[in-house]
Amino acid sequence: MTACAIESGTTGGDGTAPDRRTPADGAGGAPCAITADGAYAARLALDGESWFPERWTLDGPEPYAVPLPGNQPEEPGTEVQPMSDGRVLIRRPTAGRHVFSLLYPTGPDTGELLIGAVECPDGGAGLRLLPPAPCGEKAYALAVGRRSSTVWLVAGGAFGPEHVAEIPGRCSGGVWLDRAGRLLALDREVGGRTKTVVVDLERGGEVSPLLQIAAESDDRLVMADPDSGLLLIRSDAPSPGERRLGWGVLGSTLPVRFPESLRPPDCELTPFAIQPGQVLTPESCAVAVRVDGPMGRWIGVWRPDRRQVQHFPAPAGWLADAGLWSRDGVLQLPYTTGEMPCGVARVTAPWEERHGTAPTTPPTGTTGVEGATGGPGVTEGTRATGATGATESAEATEPAETTETTETTEPTESAAPTETAGSAASTEPAKATEPTEPTEPAELTVPVGPVEAAEPAGPTEPGAAAPAPPAPSVPRPVPLREAPLGRL
Repeated sequence: MTACAIESGTTGGDGTAPDRRTPADGAGGAPCAITADGAYAARLALDGESWFPERWTLDGPEPYAVPLPGNQPEEPGTEVQPMSDGRVLIRRPTAGRHVFSLLYPTGPDTGELLIGAVECPDGGAGLRLLPPAPCGEKAYALAVGRRSSTVWLVAGGAFGPEHVAEIPGRCSGGVWLDRAGRLLALDREVGGRTKTVVVDLERGGEVSPLLQIAAESDDRLVMADPDSGLLLIRSDAPSPGERRLGWGVLGSTLPVRFPESLRPPDCELTPFAIQPGQVLTPESCAVAVRVDGPMGRWIGVWRPDRRQVQHFPAPAGWLADAGLWSRDGVLQLPYTTGEMPCGVARVTAPWEERHGTAPTTPPTGTTGVEGATGGPGVTEGTRATGATGATESAEATEPAETTETTETTEPTESAAPTETAGSAASTEPAKATEPTEPTEPAELTVPVGPVEAAEPAGPTEPGAAAPAPPAPSVPRPVPLREAPLGRL
C-alpha cells in the first residue's frame, strides 16, 4: 500500500437546500459517528435518491444539522467521521485507492480540503475508518490484507496519510483504551482463532496481547471505558459454539463474567455506549445496548452491579447504534424523522438503590425503530424545530418490588492499581462489587489465564458444627493488569 498527499482546496455545492428525506428505517442508510466529547456527529443523509454528508452539532442549546453536499452525490461505500473542530472527514473509495478530504461549511457552499489517498493495489485489501479518536484531532483507518493489517493516520498528520503500524494477521474491531489516543485494541485472527491485541501507536505499532480467555476460544473486545476500565467482551469460552456477552475490568484480579441477563432468549444484544466518568466504580457504569428480538428493535440499559437489563422503546427514527451517555447517567439518542430532521431523545433509567428489581420486560408495542414512540424513562427529545420523535410519558414506570430481597454484598478490595503508559486516566478501580440477586442466576465466570486449584480446607475441630460443602475450585486468573499492556 502507498499513500499520496494532496495540497489543494476546492469548493463545491450549489447552495440549494436538500430534500431531507430519510430511508424507511430512519437510520439514514449509513452509521452515525459521534466525537468522543459528544460535540459533533456526522452521517450520510438522503436527498431524493442521492446521498450527501451531514454534520450535526450536539453541544449547543438545541441540536442542529448542516448539510455538506459536494458537486456530485456520494457513492456507496463512502464513510464520514466528525472532527473536534467541526470539520467532517470523508473517505471516498475509487478504483484501487481511497481518497480522504475534510469538509466544512462555507456560507451556502461546501468547502473541501483534499488530504491525500491510500492506494490498495492488493485486490484482497479493504479499508475502513476506525472509531473516532479520543483526542478528536486525528483520524485513523484500518486496511486488512491477505496476511497482515495496516493502521493509517489519515487526518491530523503532517504530510497527508501516514503509515503507523502493520500487524500480522487479519484484524477487525477497533476500541480505544485511553483518552490520549495511543492504545488501540484490535481483534486479530491468526490460525483460525481470534484474540484481542493492543497496538501502541507511539511505539512504532508495538503489538502485545490483551485478551485470551481460553486457548481454543474466540475472544473479542466490544467496548471499553478509559475512565473506569470497564470492558465488554464477546467470547465463546463459556459456551462453545455460542458467542456470549460478558464484562471485566482492566487491571482487576477478578475473572471475566458472563451474566445470564446478557443472554436473553431469542434476542441479540449489541452494546453501543458506556457511561463515562465512573473512575473508581466500573460496576456502576451504565451500558446502552441495542436489542434485536422478535418484537423488533429497542433500547436496553444494563449495569454490572444490577445484573438486569431495563428495556425502553427506541425513539422513532433513531440512528441505530448511535448514542452518548452523560456523566450523570442520561442517555442521549440522536434521531431523524420527516417532521424532525435533527433531534436528540433522552433516556434516564430509574435504578433501584437497594431493594426490588427494575423492569426487565421488553417494551410493549415495539415493532421496530419506527413503531417506538416513547415509554418509561424516555423524556422529550431536544429538537431543532417544533416536534419531537419521542413521546414523553407522564410518569416513569415504578420498578416492581419483590417479596424477598437481599442486601448487596460489600465490595471486596482488588489489587493495587498500576499505571498504563499513555493513558490520560491511569487510576485503576480500587473496588469491585459482586452483587447477589435472589431472582437471578449466578454469573458465569471464566478466567483470563492459567488457573490453580484451591487449597483443601483444614480439619474440623471436635464438637464443632459440620462445615459447609466445599465450594467449587475457584480459578485464580492472571490479572489483566499483569498483561503486557500494563508494562507498556
